[in-house]
Amino acid sequence: MQILLVEDDLSLADGLQQALGHEGITVNHVANGKEALHVVESFPPDIVLLDLGLPDMDGLDVIKAIRRKKLTTPVLILTARNTVQDTVSGLDCGADDYLAKPFEISELLARIRVLERRISTTAESNEINIGQVSLDTESMQVKVSDKLLVLSKSEYMLLKALMQNAGRVQTRDGLESQLYSWGEEVSSNALEVHIHHLRKKIGIEFIKTVRGVGYTINKV
Repeated sequence: MQILLVEDDLSLADGLQQALGHEGITVNHVANGKEALHVVESFPPDIVLLDLGLPDMDGLDVIKAIRRKKLTTPVLILTARNTVQDTVSGLDCGADDYLAKPFEISELLARIRVLERRISTTAESNEINIGQVSLDTESMQVKVSDKLLVLSKSEYMLLKALMQNAGRVQTRDGLESQLYSWGEEVSSNALEVHIHHLRKKIGIEFIKTVRGVGYTINKV
């Protein structure tokens, strides 16, 4: 899962990135509303964690702008504004959930899981089937001809991104943005290594290379 954290308190942002990272969640961080809008539109995350007290614009205006663009990305507000009216205003603007600071990481994780389940249930099915390969987004299991595969987190996320977009070419930069947080040190051939491992486990012809662009999986 990839989360966009919009928070101008850098120490809090760093702490949240570390805590969520330990749970296997990729977290990218921006500190103002304009950057958040650009990222949500250009590189849509799975979930947005949004502070309201941003330096350039109010977080409620960020939510309104996201919804005006007809984007359905779930938004979880994280804020020190903790009155009932604050909560009502946030939800009425289009937020999916509201968590007042200070909060426990365990509660934040629980609310993220709720949003993740909501994303899964809005899809036609939790299972993606292409040829002999089956990927279950809820259990995070992958099977080939009913044989369960053992995949690393990065291999699973990469395969999921490709299968969810079967028939469309995924660029190298786009795939890397889903696997790694911004600023994370990644070797230049890391993506190729993951592709190589997936091909060994699934079959060399399943993932196609589009030279100079990226990778794709054909629809079957």
